[in-house]
Amino acid sequence: MSEHAENTEVAETVATVPPVGEEIHMPAHSILPLLNAAALAGAIVCITLSWVLVAFFGVAFLATTIRWVADVRRDIAELPLDHSHH
Repeated sequence: MSEHAENTEVAETVATVPPVGEEIHMPAHSILPLLNAAALAGAIVCITLSWVLVAFFGVAFLATTIRWVADVRRDIAELPLDHSHH
């Protein structure tokens, strides 16, 4: 490998590393998106079976949506407001 290619590779690696002290935010693991999708799918499938099941899955869908949005809002509120170092 030529010296120029090695220098370019090192420069690209250094450019992708975040600066020291910069916090990288990763959302917490959550099963809510899966439950939300399953509740919506259940409600759609049950339209042909029973309105009681549609109501049950609809309530489950709304509950998981509200909880999921609340969790995301809490995560966003925890992020630092100062972005001046970028």
